[in-house]
Amino acid sequence: MGARTRRLVFGEVAELYDASRPTYPEAIIDDLAAWAADGDGPPRALEVGAGTGKATRLLTQRGVAVLAIEPSPEMAAIARRSTAASGRVEVRESDFEHTELGGRTFPLVYAAQAWHWVTQPAGYARARAALRGGGRLVAFWNRPVWGRSAIRTALDAAYDRYAADMPPGIARPIDRFDADEDWVSEIAAADGFAEPEVRGYDWSLRYTPAEYVDLITTHSEIRLLADDRRAALLAAVGEAITANGGVLELPMHVRACIARAH
Repeated sequence: MGARTRRLVFGEVAELYDASRPTYPEAIIDDLAAWAADGDGPPRALEVGAGTGKATRLLTQRGVAVLAIEPSPEMAAIARRSTAASGRVEVRESDFEHTELGGRTFPLVYAAQAWHWVTQPAGYARARAALRGGGRLVAFWNRPVWGRSAIRTALDAAYDRYAADMPPGIARPIDRFDADEDWVSEIAAADGFAEPEVRGYDWSLRYTPAEYVDLITTHSEIRLLADDRRAALLAAVGEAITANGGVLELPMHVRACIARAH
């Protein structure tokens, strides 16, 4: 394999990604489905960075037709396979920035866990071109809400020992996950958008040591570690959870960034 592109490295573990990455709370899927139906014709949406179709499948269950864009061949293959029965999904293997839509427009363009991989400002321009007037762009992310606990302290120690140079983020526990994200400023700088809004959706997850190790194995920061460092870190993370009750109860927060096309 040649140079490993961080935004495509998930394809190395596409099946594990689909099995272990979290889904999304019902409330945000309800909102997305309502926005997809906000216009003429049947509900429809364009998805940016569909991955293996975690969010796609939830929307199709609510009757939404989705054009799903995914650049990783391995991830796109799973998305195509896992949504085929619905008859409502077209999976296109492509970068969003280079996808030709032939003039098609949608009431909803959304990205689940993927908007930060899109090249800007081209991504905003492409999203605006894909939206009908009044349609919504929605970028959202699942984020763990780490509190101070014995497990958190033990996990920090594991990272300090085996991946001290890894910055806090999704894989490594962090207290503030959105401190540098200013959606209002981003939308102010993007032509054709207005009414920036940020909504939050709270829920929680429960992990065994093996389940949590599988989850973080799919994160790009972990994938890009050398094999020996990754193996040592994953073992230490699993041992930390086992030593502190054997279960990780993790509150979650979905941060949804929304803007209207004008």
